[in-house]
Amino acid sequence: MTEPSTPPPAPAGNAPDDTAPDDTAVRLYGAAIARDPDVFYRDLRREHGPVVPVLLDGDVPAWFVVGYREVNHITSNPMLFARDCRRWNAWDRVPDDWPLMPYVGWTPSVMFAEGEEHQRRAGAIGDALDAFDRTELAGICEELADGLIDGFAGNGEADLVAQYSHSIPLLVIARLFGLPDSDVPTLVQDVAESLDADEKAVEAHQRIQQRMARLVAERRMRPGPDVPSRLLAHPAGLTAEEVTIDLLVVMAAAQQPTGNWIGNALRLMLVDDHFSMTFQGGRSSVDQALTQVLWEDTPTQNFIGRWAVHSCRLGGRDIRSGDLLVMGLAAANGDPQVRPADRSDPGNRAHLSFGHGEHGCPFPAPEHAEVIARTAIEVLLDRLPDIELAVPPDDLEWRPSLWMRGLHTLPVTFSPAAHGHGPVPFNQVPFSPQA
Repeated sequence: MTEPSTPPPAPAGNAPDDTAPDDTAVRLYGAAIARDPDVFYRDLRREHGPVVPVLLDGDVPAWFVVGYREVNHITSNPMLFARDCRRWNAWDRVPDDWPLMPYVGWTPSVMFAEGEEHQRRAGAIGDALDAFDRTELAGICEELADGLIDGFAGNGEADLVAQYSHSIPLLVIARLFGLPDSDVPTLVQDVAESLDADEKAVEAHQRIQQRMARLVAERRMRPGPDVPSRLLAHPAGLTAEEVTIDLLVVMAAAQQPTGNWIGNALRLMLVDDHFSMTFQGGRSSVDQALTQVLWEDTPTQNFIGRWAVHSCRLGGRDIRSGDLLVMGLAAANGDPQVRPADRSDPGNRAHLSFGHGEHGCPFPAPEHAEVIARTAIEVLLDRLPDIELAVPPDDLEWRPSLWMRGLHTLPVTFSPAAHGHGPVPFNQVPFSPQA
């Protein structure tokens, strides 16, 4: 059982002045970690237990939570472990150009809201998304998937990451947001650039925010059956500024994780003999592959974070008020206490890949992501049933990110096929995911 969050015993002597968890902290950065994360997480759990003292980029101290029960406990108790990063006790160690600043830099968005304010914002987002029927959403995704496939079906080869899996979520989001088709190529390029870590990324993010602000202004004048209009009309009384910044959150939360989910599931179905027959016309294993990926190669590997509201004890560690806790979602999913290596249930959906609790992925977003992912794969199976990897499985490379799990490329070959549908006009700019 997870230890309750109770005040630690009084220290014998003066408490240390710094905020480092302890002298055994493990550096939680570097490309080597991302190459084989499962082994890294297993070693951490064996050597340090469910809550690990770590150093983030620049040796900024934090706690890395790798136990399933501990992650579940933290995310279930927002009064003890909260989202407002301004309570962090290590801000004096964080430079303005810190690589992880996009994850921790406070904004007045739903991401960092708490309590009633978070319920107001997240509830409005959930209602705006829930207005789209699942069948309607699947139809939109099928149309867009067909358009993308038309762009490469005649070539007999493709990179399913750049040309397919990472493009579909953004195209669907653009449709749900009511963006005109003419805006999408620029948006695709800006989102790709915004994922990098340089000056270009800052400029790209600013362009995206400006476009969302214009979209909100347009919808105030001319409402439509889209997410921005529904947010503006919601009884929660959101301001234009709140809608603008929360649209950015929805876009960021949906695009790369869903794209990686599709790409990782396609990889699994191409390299695992258990799924090989699926690519000869069957669909029965698509849901199983999607679920297995959420357990074993979850798109969001780790999440920053939660900040301790009070000093407490967790997983055998003394956590101080204001300490940062990084949620090890992939590590928690692999916790042998909940998923023994010799016994796995393909129908078990108790993974933490969508988070948990008040700040988990809000309903109906997980359902929408699953509809998009399943439809994208099923359309591909229908259109290109003899698809095969163009390289040996061991040549596929994961992007060197500790935070997201996705491939650099997924090159495939297939029999060239005639276009079965007219291409959508905005499928000419492939998405180029960054590490």
